[in-house]
Parts: sequence; structure tokens; C-alpha cells
Amino acid sequence: MDPVTLTTDRLLLRTVGSQETDAVYDACQDPDIQRWTTIPSPYLREHARSFTEQLVPDGWADGSMFTFGVFPHSGELAGMLGITLRALGMGEIGFWAVKEHRANGYVTEAALAACRWSFMHAALDRVEWRAEVGNRASRAVAERAGFTIEGTLRSAMNNKGVRRDIWVGSLLPSDMGLPSTAPYLPAR
Repeated sequence: MDPVTLTTDRLLLRTVGSQETDAVYDACQDPDIQRWTTIPSPYLREHARSFTEQLVPDGWADGSMFTFGVFPHSGELAGMLGITLRALGMGEIGFWAVKEHRANGYVTEAALAACRWSFMHAALDRVEWRAEVGNRASRAVAERAGFTIEGTLRSAMNNKGVRRDIWVGSLLPSDMGLPSTAPYLPAR
């Protein structure tokens, strides 16, 4: 699939490339991003280069991961957001925000736009959000975006060699007033 560009009232969501390598590297020096995400730590320039020049374009090319840089109208990178396919019709969303751009709603706005696009154009019927228990900022974004928090999964993530409990939530097309590609039969 060719990369797509999405726009919201305040944001441009587009793929990233080598021109963003330095911005990704700089953002990922933030201890909070290294603590709460599964990026390598320490985060080296070659990690950023591999991400922007290989992982992102390969994900779009084979349809396995849709990664968007989050850019406010000022033009600088404010965050990253990706939806990775995990099963037929199901993707997992992940995101981080550059420290200077936190607490202004950019990631929530980006998550809503990316999820809407994934339901309408990537044939997803469920987007899952997962975060380590305690990552309250990520949970706040998920809740503001309309994800239903479904519970806690014990020892469900390995982050830097340590098994960790995670929160899990989901967003369905019906949560956004959109049709599903497959019928949904909720538990009774």
C-alpha cells in the first residue's frame, strides 16, 4: 500500500523518511519515551535511521504497519503514531509525543484520524490499545479517543527484558458511528 496523508483541523499526519531521522532521534532521547515504549534504550542514531528509512516504508509497502508522523501546522514533528496489523481485521495502535508537544491533544486528535482511516480504508474492525500498567498519559489519550478499557493482562509485554502487566482497550468502528466490514455479534 502506498503511504497516505491525513489532515485534521490542526494536524498533518504523514509518513516519515530520512528527513525526520534527526527529529525522531532527538525525541527518543526523552527518558519517558524510553521508559514507556519498547524502543531500544539507549536509543542510538542508527535506531532512528532504521526506523525512518526501513521500518516505516516497509510497513506501508507490505501493509503490515501504518506509521504516521504527527505534524502541527508549525511543521515540526510533534509525535509518532502507528497501527500495526496483529490479526485479520485487527490492528494495534501505538504512539508517543515529543515532550514539548504534550498535553495539547495532538496525539488524541491523530489517534482518532488514524483509527477512522483504518476502519474506512484498511478494513480493520478493531483497533487495540495496549500500555504498561502505570502509563497514565497513554491511558488518558486512549480514553479521550473513545477506547473502551477492557482490563489488565498479566505479564503480557516484555519491555527491555522485563515481563510487565498491561492495560488493554479497544475501539470499534461502531464507536465512531462507522460500519464494520464483518458482522459483530456482541456477548449477551
